[in-house]
Amino acid sequence: MLNYKQLHYFWTVAKTGSIVRACEQLNLTPQTISGQIGLLEETLGVELFQRAGRRLKLTETGRLALSYAEEIFQVGGRLEEMLRSHPGDRHTLFRVGIADVVPKSIAYRLLAPAMALSEPLRIVCREDKLERLMAELAIQRLDLVIADGPMPSEMDVRGYSHKLGECGITFFATPKLAALYGSGFPHSLQGAPMLVPGENTIVRGRLMRWFGERQIQPRIVGEFDDSALMKAFGQSGIGIFIAPSVIADEVRRQYGVEAIGRIDEVTERFYAISVERQLTHPAVVAVTEAARQELFTNP
Repeated sequence: MLNYKQLHYFWTVAKTGSIVRACEQLNLTPQTISGQIGLLEETLGVELFQRAGRRLKLTETGRLALSYAEEIFQVGGRLEEMLRSHPGDRHTLFRVGIADVVPKSIAYRLLAPAMALSEPLRIVCREDKLERLMAELAIQRLDLVIADGPMPSEMDVRGYSHKLGECGITFFATPKLAALYGSGFPHSLQGAPMLVPGENTIVRGRLMRWFGERQIQPRIVGEFDDSALMKAFGQSGIGIFIAPSVIADEVRRQYGVEAIGRIDEVTERFYAISVERQLTHPAVVAVTEAARQELFTNP
């Protein structure tokens, strides 16, 4: 009889593209996964993978096995969802991953329309690095991933990027710093203490190029992957920080800071990444339509 645990290990490796990524996903050692896949191949009398340098490549038989495995685990996922729902109180499960570089207020505003659907919905949110979220999406443990860019081309995962929109950025500071550096923006930022997004964020590169083109050299005093942490430091007066202009009013109210300037040459962009080319999940459709029609004006 087919060992479904071994099949699941094979499926995970095939979808994530490597044993290393599968180890992170399954929380197992490479030896365990390699050994179990070897046993599966021995039991079936076929070769599912071939080595291509440091990567694994599916054989023709492996590709055929993957198509069947996808169907099996799709049905299994639907069965699990059905069994977890209480009779008479069925909810549509919406599993969404949020890349940790996406501002939490943006994530909330993107997801809020899904919660307003007439059909009962239970949302499950996961925040993590994009690579790990894509591995979850690949094996259909997530319905959607929200990120600050399209799916990286080097990721060996089948997925489709749906642009939700983009907006310019606004610079914020405490009243004390705003009095010092607000006049004469943007050249007033020369030598100003600046908090910037971390290197893992796409907007970081755009921002630094903008500074370079205008020959402005701020004094960078902090780098943050987590935008909420950056705002907290900014609120304390450590430095000037940026945020998407669509949430400028919210940032001012929440953190007690002032906007000292806005630019549209540097934009933050947001994407919904799914395994579907044509979106069908009602919550995903609600998120994408509301983002394009209400939150952003230039998707």
